Amino acid sequence: MRLSNNRPGSCAVIALAIAALPLAAAHAQTAGAGAARPVATAPAAPSYDSRRGVFSFASGLENALPAVVQVTTLGQSSGPSSSTDEPRPYASGSGVIIDAREGIIVTNNHVVENGRKFTVDMTDGRLFDAVLLGADKATDVAVLKIVATGLSQVEIVSSDTLRTGDLVFAVGYPLGLDQTLTMGVISGMGRSGMGDRVEDFIQTDAAVNSGNSGGPLLDSRGRLIGINTSILSGGGGGNDGIAFAVPTRILMSVVGQLRQNGVVKRGVTGAILGSLNAERSRAMHLGIVRGAVVEDVAPGSSAESAGLRRGDVITRIQNRPVSNAGTVNASIGIASPGSQLGVVYLRDGHEGRTSLTVSEPATRAVVVGEHAVQAFGAQFMNRFASEPGPDSTDLIGVMVSAVEGGSAAARAPLQAGDDVTAVNGQPVTDLSSLAAALSGATGTVTFSVMRGEETLDVSLEG
Repeated sequence: MRLSNNRPGSCAVIALAIAALPLAAAHAQTAGAGAARPVATAPAAPSYDSRRGVFSFASGLENALPAVVQVTTLGQSSGPSSSTDEPRPYASGSGVIIDAREGIIVTNNHVVENGRKFTVDMTDGRLFDAVLLGADKATDVAVLKIVATGLSQVEIVSSDTLRTGDLVFAVGYPLGLDQTLTMGVISGMGRSGMGDRVEDFIQTDAAVNSGNSGGPLLDSRGRLIGINTSILSGGGGGNDGIAFAVPTRILMSVVGQLRQNGVVKRGVTGAILGSLNAERSRAMHLGIVRGAVVEDVAPGSSAESAGLRRGDVITRIQNRPVSNAGTVNASIGIASPGSQLGVVYLRDGHEGRTSLTVSEPATRAVVVGEHAVQAFGAQFMNRFASEPGPDSTDLIGVMVSAVEGGSAAARAPLQAGDDVTAVNGQPVTDLSSLAAALSGATGTVTFSVMRGEETLDVSLEG
């Protein structure tokens, strides 16, 4: 909103209106392990600068901005060089300091991926070498460490306190520019379907461009609520007002494990999930369009012990509403093995409740269920010419129904929608033949797949 004049009366009215904004979030708890202590408490609303005659968020953000850094990744040069072993810059992004005393910086995995050396530029002009403590491809989170004094850090707040319509700020180093601040609102919560398994993104219309990756998404008080990670663009890769951030609810759980172990260890439940949509809802005679459909349950899994069955629709997990399969997978993806996750589900129009135990990942490379097979981080299902059902006879093959981010299948890469025609040259016509081909496979396994009109051989290492 643009103010059209500076008359004292107008300013007083606006100041009163802003002063009346809700302050319920003022004492929200900081989120997760490693939450940073703020340098100072920022105001919850823009203040009126009487000297300049303007309203501004500057006083609320000024403590956070020095904690936002530029991250440069150096790797092997692909061109001619006088010293072929000398790493050269090939990727750049942003990061944010969450622990000033320990020099801990959070950024995106795709900013540092395949790097040999990392440098961090501070807003005060200092440049530091950084050490990569760990990275997690499934959430696109990485943790760097520098040794330095006089650092600033952001305050961290739980993303569970957010609401659509909240004012937010994205900070980073986009398109080769120096530190840049953009403003927008939270456009939506619980977004998924962008490709990785652990997805529960914040969507915002704050301008985010190339170079913003890994930079913070801040609330109106300058507190960290997420890390900017991706955009949807209609063409050219520029900002179209749709950007996504990893929320602190996921971020801080991952950061805690990376700081402690250098890797993220995830448990499993044995439930194979798909997303509910309007088409599936009509076919299942449901009155809802949001939820996660249980496609299959692995034999002997915790999901089977919890009583879940094929066709159940999970509507809540850990007392949080489920938008789609990504919501459930994200909750499982940040839960340590042994955790109990409360679940609410629908079965035949009736609500049920159970508790899922997150188990250690199975040592078996192949898990065979009645209606699906899991292998190498991919899920496979029979493909039918029409909507599958108990009496379906129009089976036409086997397809990849989902791929877990960061898995061997994702690295290969297999893609959801691929039709599998053979494994190591052995023809595949249904799940039984796929399971038989995989059960005897060792070492490198080659999948022959149809992707659209193209035939591909995709090799995976177990």
